[in-house]
Amino acid sequence: MSNQAPTDLPLAPVPPVAKRAPSVRSFHGDEVVDEYAWLRDLEDPDTKAYLEAENAYTQAMTQHTKALSDTIFNEIKARTLETDLSVPSRKGEWFYYSRTVEGKQYAISCRSRTEPSLDDSMDGRPDEIVLLDQNQLAGDSPYFALGTFGVSPRGDLLAYSTDYDGSEKYALRMKDLGTGEVLPDEIPDTYYGTAWSKDGTTLFYSTVDEAMRPYRIWRHRLGTPTSDDELMCEEADERFFAGVGLTRSEEWIILSLSSKITTELRVLSSDSPLGDFSVVAHRRHGVEYSLDHSGDTFWILHNDGAENFELARAPVSDPGSGNWETVIEPSHDVRLDDVDAFSDHLALSFRRDGVTSVRLIALQTDGDVGEAHEIELPEEVRTVGVGSNPEFITDTLRIGYTSLVTPSSVYDYDLTTRALRLRKQQPVLGNVDLSAYESARDWATAEDGTQVPISLVWRRGTPQDGTAPAVLYGYGSYEASMDPWFSIARLSLLDRGFVFGVAHIRGGGEMGRRWYEEGKLTSKRTTFTDFVSTADRLVEAGWAAPGRIVARGGSAGGLLMGAVANLAPERFTAIVAEVPFVDALSTILDPSLPLTVMEWEEWGNPVESAEVYEYMRSYSPYENVAAMDYPAMLVTAGLNDPRVGYHEPAKWVARLRATATGGGPLLMKTQMGAGHGGPSGRYDAWHDEAFVLAFILDIVGFPA
Repeated sequence: MSNQAPTDLPLAPVPPVAKRAPSVRSFHGDEVVDEYAWLRDLEDPDTKAYLEAENAYTQAMTQHTKALSDTIFNEIKARTLETDLSVPSRKGEWFYYSRTVEGKQYAISCRSRTEPSLDDSMDGRPDEIVLLDQNQLAGDSPYFALGTFGVSPRGDLLAYSTDYDGSEKYALRMKDLGTGEVLPDEIPDTYYGTAWSKDGTTLFYSTVDEAMRPYRIWRHRLGTPTSDDELMCEEADERFFAGVGLTRSEEWIILSLSSKITTELRVLSSDSPLGDFSVVAHRRHGVEYSLDHSGDTFWILHNDGAENFELARAPVSDPGSGNWETVIEPSHDVRLDDVDAFSDHLALSFRRDGVTSVRLIALQTDGDVGEAHEIELPEEVRTVGVGSNPEFITDTLRIGYTSLVTPSSVYDYDLTTRALRLRKQQPVLGNVDLSAYESARDWATAEDGTQVPISLVWRRGTPQDGTAPAVLYGYGSYEASMDPWFSIARLSLLDRGFVFGVAHIRGGGEMGRRWYEEGKLTSKRTTFTDFVSTADRLVEAGWAAPGRIVARGGSAGGLLMGAVANLAPERFTAIVAEVPFVDALSTILDPSLPLTVMEWEEWGNPVESAEVYEYMRSYSPYENVAAMDYPAMLVTAGLNDPRVGYHEPAKWVARLRATATGGGPLLMKTQMGAGHGGPSGRYDAWHDEAFVLAFILDIVGFPA
């Protein structure tokens, strides 16, 4: 008998090897050789060839999970009401809503004069008017995204914008809702956000510079050539974004100029759209503020001498900071997040002990504040926020509510009786018993002794004896709070015995402004060590088995994934890093890249500061890839991503392949026709999520 290996056995896929083309980066006397910098160049034919080779390798390496991925996709699909209707929102004589149709990727935006029944989600309502059918707009394009969607105050016009490649550069159009005609006023390369004048004759919008920074605000008069549009503002400071919108009352157009830590607002009466904007309060470094309007008052949320923000009022006739009168004092343990003004009440969104809440404040006939109370809500581990409330004069507040075990829900809150009326809860089909799932809040002890909250969910009966697998999700940047949310797709993990946790680490905003401050700039390392501490807590408390924890995060959360892969690879059996910001130092050193300069207030400026340079170099994942065993990894990218360039994950994966001594597998999947958010259609997104979950289950050892 021959002792040679059989020749008919399939060969194992061979991972791609990226070419090396050393490039030297020199700052502060430090010279660094970057052998994969060439991947930034899409004109280099080797770039796309490498990305496609990685895609082919990932496809080959995951071929055995396709049946499992298909099973999970079918579970998601079977549990989702595909033909569905949103809760209509009334504005004037119209009810506005969106609906989805089985088999179609995108939503259809509609209105009718009679309120549609939530039990009737089919086509054919006699008085329905389709405002936009995103499926028709998408056509055969593999990617489609809607940017702005704004109906004029009189309800006769619609401004909407579209993106067909994920670049987040939108073509802006206007539609006559009386005739259904799309007007010839088409404006390319706009950004998010528009504002109509009250009479609908004028539309304000923003455009971006070469670094994808919205920096110009324009005034367009309907029926005139767009080449005649008037430039209202050009922001020269590269740290600042320019945006435009309306107050809820639709009485004021707000032009916002904001960096990560500083705000300047300008206002213009929507009755006088051809006038000039006036400054509310000139920018002062570190002072942030926002406003809404009712009557003769601007309600201003600001942090001038108030770390967790305070609520103030100012007359619209003279709203400068010298006239800000405190209404609600700042608190050490309550972070004020937002204020929504109505004709006779305010809705104040806030968070306390990492939990979101809403407070209602009555406005008296003289405009002064009256009685205040909080909306009573059932769960501790929850997320609540002010929903769609287009009517300015109303005695009902619509709120959105969800938790790890409660599907997304819409409530109407009666301000008089203080009763909550459930209008709709996201249906979960397939005989799913939601009472079979449990959630809780646990706390990890960080390196410095700080208690870090973790939100947890599991299926009842899952052992809590340290044997269960777990997925731990984290973000921890920009003061963004990862408040608990329900996911139909997540049920496919929970039903297979997983515990799912959200690590509310510093750098986010869950516990107030100080929580954010302690996880940014030269305290950024705290974000990463907090995450490791939460993973350790899962093991210590018996939530998860050591060696059976999968870490997951995207964008800045992908930076977190890369950092903990270097810091504590032995804690995780796998890491899912989606569009990860892993070449942070190289990017923040290059002001020509999108969004870099405005990011200096988040990460520091390593161009000017040797201290910041050394600190960022100490944690930036790409800089710290080492000759050691890494966990299994799934890394994703978007070729047209304007926020985290595809080259960051590509370079990281190339260096990991060349440096790691073992572990893996290491897989990379690039969406060749999409951007930061991945696939745009809902079915495509379900397939993508099923692929990720199948990877996780396979690594942990679940059979198909």
